[in-house]
Amino acid sequence: MLSRLLMSALALLAMPVIAATPVLLVHGGAGVIRESLTPEAEALVRQDLESALKAGNAVLQAGGSSLDAVTGAVRVLEDSPRFNAGKGAVFTHEGRNELDAAIMDGATRKAGAVAGVRHIRNPVLLARAVMEKSPHVFLVGAGAEAFAKTVRIQTVDAKYFRTEERWRQLQKAREAEAKKQASSLGRAVHYGTVGAVALDRQGHLAAATSTGGMTNKRWGRVGDSPIIGAGTYADARCAVSATGWGEYYIRAVAAHDICARVAYAGKPIAKAAGEVVLDVIPKLGGDGGVIALDSEGNFAMPFNTDGMYRGWIDQDGGLHVAILADGADG
Repeated sequence: MLSRLLMSALALLAMPVIAATPVLLVHGGAGVIRESLTPEAEALVRQDLESALKAGNAVLQAGGSSLDAVTGAVRVLEDSPRFNAGKGAVFTHEGRNELDAAIMDGATRKAGAVAGVRHIRNPVLLARAVMEKSPHVFLVGAGAEAFAKTVRIQTVDAKYFRTEERWRQLQKAREAEAKKQASSLGRAVHYGTVGAVALDRQGHLAAATSTGGMTNKRWGRVGDSPIIGAGTYADARCAVSATGWGEYYIRAVAAHDICARVAYAGKPIAKAAGEVVLDVIPKLGGDGGVIALDSEGNFAMPFNTDGMYRGWIDQDGGLHVAILADGADG
């Protein structure tokens, strides 16, 4: 009997492992208004999205982890001045840049997050360091930056994050506020949060999100991006990165809700993501979008705004970038 069990165990070990086909999705924010983009600006945005996809895909094609892939993809977008993350982060009411980020490993459900940091060039790297090199999940402000020094995460002078476009956006928001016009937190805000989700050859999922928050935000406001389960979440079946009006994604625990519908109700990823983004969030009064991926490589990118900067490399290996709602521009 023992011999037969041993032989069965050895036979299982000898069976070939069926590798998953890698898939990578990225986003650069929902709420895009096509008319506000010049052809030159659009070309640069597309170039950045393609660069992020290529960086993450290079990791996956070399047999690297989904965690390394989303880290690499988001880092590229943080270094671009064209998204509301890292270099291109928006300004707070006081004229500062306060950055948030999170990352999650679906295979282990380990996670790391930071919020309100002002001198970290790549917040996604600090979020990952929190996950891997600290006993904690979420660090904020000065404490997060103190931790960054202990793990040698690159810091920069605050002026590194300043772009004239973001400064003009803050002045416009301040003027509207002074005239008691529509809040700068309304639907006209351009959401430039960035994120990535990936499936690697081992069948493991990961998600990462990074943002500068909302123009003219006050009092240390933190949105959904660094909150595990709200703007960022990954488990063995599902990975999600969100973008949009963060207050509503927090209230809906949107990223986790999508994955819960997959895990507990057995819903396809497209249906689960669509229900949350196109039904739950709008009924609460919010808007935005997500990128969502399951462990079989199926994915969805629903949004309820005019558009969403997004890109993907599917199981066929094709690289795609789109902005408009119908994806016809991809």
